[in-house]
Amino acid sequence: MLPKNTRIVSTNSKKRKGPPQSRNMNGRASKRTRVNTARSILTQSTDAALNNGELDLQAFLKAREFEIKALEDGMQKTKKLLATRAFQEVPRDMRRRTASHNVKRVPKRLQRRAGREMKEDNTPTVTPSKRKPRSSRERIRAETAKRLGILAAKKRATKGNAGGATMKSGGIITRAAKPKIRRDKLNDPPEPKSKFRKRQIHKTWLPTHLWHAKRARMTEPKKPLWRFAIPVTSTEKSYRPTHRASGARGAMAWDMSYMSTIGLQGPIESIEKVLRVIGISEQSLWETKGEKWRSGKRTWNGWLSREVEDHRVQVGPMTVLWAATSQASSKDPAPKKRPIRQVFVRIHPAAFLEAWTELLRLSKMQRPAVHVEDLRFEIGSIDITGPGSTEALLGILHPYQESENPQDVHAQTFKSLAGVTNPASLPQHSLLAFSIMDPRLRYPPRTAELPPDQGANLELLQMLASWPVDNSLASTALFDRDARFKATRFPSQKSINRRKGLAPPGCYPSVTPTDYPIPIMLLTSRLTSENPSQGTWTLLAPWKCVLPIWYGLVHYPLSSGGNPRFGGLEELRQVHFESGVPWFPADCPGTRSGFEWEMEERQRRKAEWDRRPKGKRVEWSSLDLGPGKKGELGLGWACDFEHILGVPTVPFTDETQQTADSANETEKEAPNAKEINVPTHHLIGKAFNSLLSSSQFELSPASTVATVKITLLGRGVANPCARVYRLPPPPPR
Repeated sequence: MLPKNTRIVSTNSKKRKGPPQSRNMNGRASKRTRVNTARSILTQSTDAALNNGELDLQAFLKAREFEIKALEDGMQKTKKLLATRAFQEVPRDMRRRTASHNVKRVPKRLQRRAGREMKEDNTPTVTPSKRKPRSSRERIRAETAKRLGILAAKKRATKGNAGGATMKSGGIITRAAKPKIRRDKLNDPPEPKSKFRKRQIHKTWLPTHLWHAKRARMTEPKKPLWRFAIPVTSTEKSYRPTHRASGARGAMAWDMSYMSTIGLQGPIESIEKVLRVIGISEQSLWETKGEKWRSGKRTWNGWLSREVEDHRVQVGPMTVLWAATSQASSKDPAPKKRPIRQVFVRIHPAAFLEAWTELLRLSKMQRPAVHVEDLRFEIGSIDITGPGSTEALLGILHPYQESENPQDVHAQTFKSLAGVTNPASLPQHSLLAFSIMDPRLRYPPRTAELPPDQGANLELLQMLASWPVDNSLASTALFDRDARFKATRFPSQKSINRRKGLAPPGCYPSVTPTDYPIPIMLLTSRLTSENPSQGTWTLLAPWKCVLPIWYGLVHYPLSSGGNPRFGGLEELRQVHFESGVPWFPADCPGTRSGFEWEMEERQRRKAEWDRRPKGKRVEWSSLDLGPGKKGELGLGWACDFEHILGVPTVPFTDETQQTADSANETEKEAPNAKEINVPTHHLIGKAFNSLLSSSQFELSPASTVATVKITLLGRGVANPCARVYRLPPPPPR
């Protein structure tokens, strides 16, 4: 009798057979069955080789041969069953829905394997250099590239035969020329490579442009922002990761090399007069209270302003730091010559031309004279914030220590900051200045060691309270032009790779005399002093040294997991918005830079509104505003302060192109920028707070604009250019 679950199927039946048993399983069970089948290795018993206690050698060898073949067959089955292709092992942030079969589109560690797999499977590959042009434009481009390559080869051969001054075959290798820094004139940007020269005619690339161009959405090629190609936002979703990395876990980094640096050099009395006129007029800064700032141990953050007729006009936020110097004692004899001091003024590039023109005008009025230097392309910077920001800097910045000289106090203090999770815990506006070694010698970076016990944390708190840096002088190498130039003469990557190969396993190569120190400065800042928000590190370094530091920073393995994230302008605005701090220039329409930004945004929003069909756009003229009122006040796509003040609307003029052209004219002095009739005047936060708190105050003009923070108690989100209306009075009963 057959069991109940047994089903008899006739081979002559015309009905369709049922699915195999494996198809009834789910995906995981089916995969487990295939894995177990592939891993099972067949064997043969040795009983057949034994005959009456005697070993049959021929049968024994055949049995072993069968087992060896079964083992090899099982290894091959398992390898083919569980293996994933190279294109399937691409990191999550590099995956694309329409992935191409191009070996060069996968990471370098997988390129060789991907090529081998494609060759085994006869997958058609694409070689861009050998692909035939499919259009007339591609054909002309290919022919032009071929002709340019032939001309370049002839030019190199001519140079080598002429004198051999720049060729290795001639026996003479010349070093790169020291860049010229003109005094009281605008300077040229660094000369790009020949293959990238046409792309930087009207703009300048940041030191990390090629790295960002592969991972971020950049500004349009023909519409640069502030004469730079700047990353706007990451190509992957980054709103929530940015919020977490900047405040909860991790770190956020920005290449801020587009921030402009202006150098002032001259006697301290003349520099003091210039700084007082541009807005540093607090008397306490020029007395005992500001001694640390004037000696180069603190920075000053505030607003740069200029005098226009009978009132002051705000230009933009700036940071001022002095080159360190020792305080002269009263017993020391008075020097015969006035000491020359140096000052760095860092300002946003949107306000650079306006600030440069004002500083140049004031410097020419001083006696003894003050010289102004354009250091935009001499000094680059990186901003990093988040709980892991200090840890990341400790892992990639290794102080340069000479064999005969110990580390200075600034370097020792920096190495003792392990365990700091918020740069705002350091003394306000503090700075650290020292020299580091080439970050490529310590690449890839290793996770820094954190304090193991509570005792180390107590020592850290005591060190932050005493802050030993105030009793020592900071390094002034970053102010020295020769030191900055020597730092950029680092060895080639091939030589560093060769030294890494000769180093013992697990060890880094040692520093040689050809590895020049890289001068850096670390500045601390806080977005707001009201609430305990996350602080920010600002790293200043020579322009060409930013790229190797950036490579180590974005690849540093954080102890909390992952690597520091990078951000663009949108992520920077997001961090400022979440902290309740205005972002210059968009949130400062009372300044000239902010008004230019508003004009550009107004034109962009108007073009976007015009592109929409009438049924899918907001009709501003038909909005219901309440009893008897219809239509939006002013232009709906603009922050229309002109309508509120009753002045005519300012037509859009491309003033940014004028400033871009004038910045490239380095043979002439900075031209006087055309004055834009800004309808409003910006009121800084400190003046606004004093205006509200004081009982006796002078009423500001009606055109004064201040930036405030509004918290919505109910639901809803305020869009750009939103109006805030006062509730209408209740109707009379």
